[in-house]
Order: sequence, then structure tokens, then C-alpha cells
Amino acid sequence: MARPIEQIAISQADLAPFVTGTTQADQAHGLLAQQKGVWELLRNGYDTLRTVRTKVFDFDRFHIKVQFNPGRMISTAAKVDATSIKERKCFLCTENLPAVQRGITCEGDYLVLCNPFPIFPEHFTISCLRHTPQVIRDSFATFLKITRDLGTRYLVLYNGPRCGASAPDHLHFQAGNRSSVPLDAEFEGMRAAYTTQLFESDTLRAWSVENCLRHFITLESPDAGTLQKSFDALYAVIQEGGQAGEEPMMNILGFHANEEWRIHVFPRAKHRPAFYFLEGDGKLLISPAAVEMGGICTTPREQDFEKVTREHIVEMYKEVCVSQDRFAGIKTRLAAQLATGAQHQS
Repeated sequence: MARPIEQIAISQADLAPFVTGTTQADQAHGLLAQQKGVWELLRNGYDTLRTVRTKVFDFDRFHIKVQFNPGRMISTAAKVDATSIKERKCFLCTENLPAVQRGITCEGDYLVLCNPFPIFPEHFTISCLRHTPQVIRDSFATFLKITRDLGTRYLVLYNGPRCGASAPDHLHFQAGNRSSVPLDAEFEGMRAAYTTQLFESDTLRAWSVENCLRHFITLESPDAGTLQKSFDALYAVIQEGGQAGEEPMMNILGFHANEEWRIHVFPRAKHRPAFYFLEGDGKLLISPAAVEMGGICTTPREQDFEKVTREHIVEMYKEVCVSQDRFAGIKTRLAAQLATGAQHQS
């Protein structure tokens, strides 16, 4: 039986001692402090995070961080096939949340929860209150609202059901410190070397980004409605040739600052690289999702951290991101769609 939301949503009285500001981001920051004091699993997760080791591979205008984070084993090794999903309880449904866990309601139908297996210094899961599949097309407007509300401190992530979501059966986003993700700070420097402007108007700038290990589309706008239409066009382009009724593989990173969104969309070719499935010394337990697309690669095994090389990183992105030819088609068709849409509006 589902727990009443009144038992899960933290009261303002309980949250108030931990909050120093008025924004949704301030409330999330306060929730984490409150939950660390009462939830042992969460506290242990952050204790483990303090032991994380990091090494950095330099690729001229950008960097890729590799972290040894043993607390991420459950997520990295998650079985997401249909049978495994059917046989386990959904850990995001309210009836299955730990009794001590509390959250903050947002956008009416979502709950901000502290992630007990963090990658970021502050890591949240933003879960739909209904058990509904992980699909972004119908929830992109909510993704934008949450990104705006948390954007003073956090970025918001979306992992597609076949490329990183450990709960593909339950709609959710994640949020974490935007300062922790290399792509946020490096994008302006990357823009000159790796981007092509696909479209520009008074309310939208669309860029293609390639030759930086990853190929992705960036949409910038101060207007949520414009972003929705642009994303719908991009979704349709990525979907072309795919299986009907199945979401095309993608990861999304969302940022909001200075009254404007910057949304990075990464079309994907496969979930995990070949070395993930090897046995013996060749195996590397790295399962790329949105965080990896942002420049942080996490492995829960120390032996993998020790042996991973620059060549492994290059190989991984080449395998899991769409090919150069596929991306060329995506950017050409998207530019045409955006131009056509602008003509219809004029």
C-alpha cells in the first residue's frame, strides 16, 4: 500500500532549521542536511563519497574525470532487462521508500528525494509520484520547470530507459551540483572549437557539438515554449528509423542561469561499452549515463580505476554515442526542421 504523501513530504517546521534561503534549491540543500541527521544509509553514502579518488584525462579544451566511487556499485551493476525489472520492487514508488526517508513535493506530481548513493556532493532523485514509465517526451516541460527552480545551485539530468536509467519503469530525473560537472564550465571554451550553429532566432540558439568524444545538440533559450517545440523536433529526428513506440536512446543535461536554459541532448547508440561485459582482466565496470556525458566517469571497483586509460575512455564514448555519420544526419534534419518551424511562425 502506498504511503500517504503526508507521511513522506517533510513539513516546513521540520525543514525550517536547515534552510537559509527561499528557493527550491535552498529547500533541497536543507533537506539533505536534515536527512543526513536521521537516515543512516544516506549518511554512510556521503561518508563513502568523501573517500572518492579521481584522475583526470586532458583532451585539450575539455577534461574527462574518472572517479573510484564504491558506493555506486548498485547503480552501475543494475540489471535493467524486462525480467529483472518485473521481478524487483520499484525502489522509487512511495510504498517502497525507507520509513525514515522524507522529500519535498515539487510541480504537484514530483518528489525531491536525497540519493543515498551519491556521485555529487549534493545528489537528488526527483521522482514522479505515479508509477509511470521513464519517458521524456511527455515530461520535458516538467524537466524545464525543475531545472529552472533548482538552477541557482544544481543541474538536472535525464537518463533514457535504455541508456542509464536504473529505474526505467518509473519516471524520474536527478539533480546535483552544477559546479561538479566539467561540461558546464568548459562549454564556452568548447564552443569555438567543436560547435556549429544550426539555428538562431530572437528566442532560440541551436548548436551541434562534435569531435569532443561525444556528439550532442545544445538548445539555448529564455522561453520554455520555444524549447519544448525545439525539443519535440529534435526528438522526432532522433526517433527516425527507430522502433515505433520506443523512446530513442538519449541522455539530457539541463542548466538554467540568467533567466535562460541551456539544454544538452546526447543521442546514444548503445547502453554499455563492450568492455563492461568482458570477463577477467579486460572487464571495466563503467556504465555511461548522463553524468558520463557531462564528463564524469564513475567506476565502483578500485581495480578498474587503476587500469582505466585514456584509450579506454575514447573507446567507450565512440561505442555508446551515435556515429559521426548518424549525427551528421541528425543535425542536418534538425536545422531544416527549426528553419521550417520559424517560417511557419513568421
